[in-house]
Amino acid sequence: MTTAPTAHPGAVGTAHTRVEGRAKVTGAARYAGEIPFAGLVHGWLALSTVSRGRIRAIESADALARPGVLAVLTHENAPRVETDYVTGYTSLMGTPNPTLAVFQHDRIPHLGWPVALVVAETSEQAREAAEALVVHYDQEPHDVAFTAEHPNAYDAGHLGPAVTGKGDLEAELATSAVVLDAEYTTPEEHHNPMEPHAVTAHWDGGRLDVVDSNQGTTVVAVDLAHLFSLAPASVRVRSEHVGGGFGGKGQVRVHQIAAVMAATVLRRPVRVVMTRRQMFSLGGHRSPTIQRVRLGADADGRLRALEHRSQSHTSTLHEFVEAGAGPARVLYDADAHHTANRVVRLDVSTPTFMRAPGEAPGSFALESAVDELAEKLGIDPIELRARNEPERGPVSGLPFANRNLHACFREGARRFGWADRDPRPGLRRDGRWLLGTGTAAASFIVVVGPSTAAVTAEADGTYTVKVNAADIGTGARTALTLVAADALDVAVDRVRVRLGDSDLGPAMNAGGSMGTRSWSWAVTLAAAELRQRLALGEAIPPEGVTVRSDSSAAIGALAQKERHAYGAQFAEVAVDPATGEVRVRRMLGIFAAGKIVNPLTARSQFIGGMIWGISMALHEEAVRDQASGGHYGADLAGYHVAAHADVPAVEAGWVDDADPEDPVGIKGIGEIGIVGAAAAVANAVWHATGVRHRHLPIRPDRVLTAVRNA
Repeated sequence: MTTAPTAHPGAVGTAHTRVEGRAKVTGAARYAGEIPFAGLVHGWLALSTVSRGRIRAIESADALARPGVLAVLTHENAPRVETDYVTGYTSLMGTPNPTLAVFQHDRIPHLGWPVALVVAETSEQAREAAEALVVHYDQEPHDVAFTAEHPNAYDAGHLGPAVTGKGDLEAELATSAVVLDAEYTTPEEHHNPMEPHAVTAHWDGGRLDVVDSNQGTTVVAVDLAHLFSLAPASVRVRSEHVGGGFGGKGQVRVHQIAAVMAATVLRRPVRVVMTRRQMFSLGGHRSPTIQRVRLGADADGRLRALEHRSQSHTSTLHEFVEAGAGPARVLYDADAHHTANRVVRLDVSTPTFMRAPGEAPGSFALESAVDELAEKLGIDPIELRARNEPERGPVSGLPFANRNLHACFREGARRFGWADRDPRPGLRRDGRWLLGTGTAAASFIVVVGPSTAAVTAEADGTYTVKVNAADIGTGARTALTLVAADALDVAVDRVRVRLGDSDLGPAMNAGGSMGTRSWSWAVTLAAAELRQRLALGEAIPPEGVTVRSDSSAAIGALAQKERHAYGAQFAEVAVDPATGEVRVRRMLGIFAAGKIVNPLTARSQFIGGMIWGISMALHEEAVRDQASGGHYGADLAGYHVAAHADVPAVEAGWVDDADPEDPVGIKGIGEIGIVGAAAAVANAVWHATGVRHRHLPIRPDRVLTAVRNA
């Protein structure tokens, strides 16, 4: 029979609860670390206790003799892997990647490097044996000191040039009416999603089957095939439900490799789950940054000079750059415009993508500096930004696809009550509390990646969408259901979405705020062709009618433009000058982030990022012990994050901003909520106290010291 779609009201843009919500709250949704397998055994990683050196010997006999222990994998007996390869799809970390050479050599590049995997019948047995391992090292001096003057720092680019420049910076600064020259720092930060990194690997009929917690099974499957010299079709990776990723689960990590090694040796399913402490050394992190911003402006506020230099650290194994100078390349232009990203190799684990990589720390420095310049000029901070609105990309020279930053500021100022703000600092009080308000701009690049999708018209009148998307807690299933329903012009309850399985075909990662945009593009292409076939009267057989799409050609045809989402952040804080306590009382973020597919889950994404910005401004700070090279308090007791008591009334809204070049109008919202949030809080603290804080987090001791020295 033939079932032709009939007209239905648009689903995109209306609020829908999560399609998998009931499964999650009832426990029916299973995660990588809890899916049962017959004959399952457990691996436990043993990590190095030195920060640099070589393994001289590993005493494993005692561990092997313990009850339930099946194997101890080390560099002496583990299967070999191939790290000298280049992927052709989505490995954003860059390859070859020596970080993946686990158990391949005796070198120790940082504290917490895996030296062994102990496999046992139970997790408890594996942990006990792993902790009983005795490892002898030839220890070498290490360097974990991150300083602006480090002699080994060098210019480095990541997904963009290392250095950009135009105009005579020193000449423009010399002739500017007002000049700002300041250094800003942000600390090392960690992802710590609710669900830890977890994987189960087993061989099924000669095929490697991996059940994992990741942000994209395509990347993991491709890399595992290369690492273990397997045909791509012989690797399947599944990741149906993920309890958070934030960038840390965006690529293959050592626990996945170790699990595959053990499954290969034992020919049994092997599960490896990182502990919270292990995630601090193996899960990636955001590098600390040291940033210098120099601004020069005419008396009317027009920027004549802008310099933003950002330095981060990386490991001795693999280069990753936290590109903090990125926001300056988009937000503001100047006659002399210079930016640079630098990096220094230290004996630390390799940093990685973390929500709004580059933009989050970079926006803190840049947007704090712009606020300081506004103070010096006596110009309202929003007005100063409006006066420096660029007509084209300040660095690229490309036209903007669309740019609604100041629509965000206008709406945000109206809702926040900015017009009633007295710009003078330190005047408002509520009992013992000093009150202040601040604002900051936000931007995040809009990217789309090639993806495939399949849409099937079933004989029962429903539609099945298969796309290898990753729902990392963001509501991707629901968003894709709404997109597919509109593309097919059917009711939402007639659409089922399958995702999180590499067998569904290649698709972009959930990362870089590009997931929903990339997957939706492929889904709409397949749905359009399917509708056309059904409109021509094609009958639907029992197995259904399926159309498969590949968005590569459509995406490749896009013209080069500056494509970004934007936002305006507003914060009100209360500061106790006697204790140094800072409380954020309210926050408002207004965003121009494309067509909002599902307002219900989108609001959660925005406010989640804003809350993380509060956490970044006031709490988060991983501190390294210079003597050991490791972290103090590498757990959620020692690494502080914003708790319920720290989160005030947080509101998020948006302006109309549909992307005219996207089939649905989508841009992406995963990162933009955190960008500028920490700067808005810091600017509000200045307005409350009259004292600037250029170093995050704004701890009570720093507030007390600043107030006393003011």
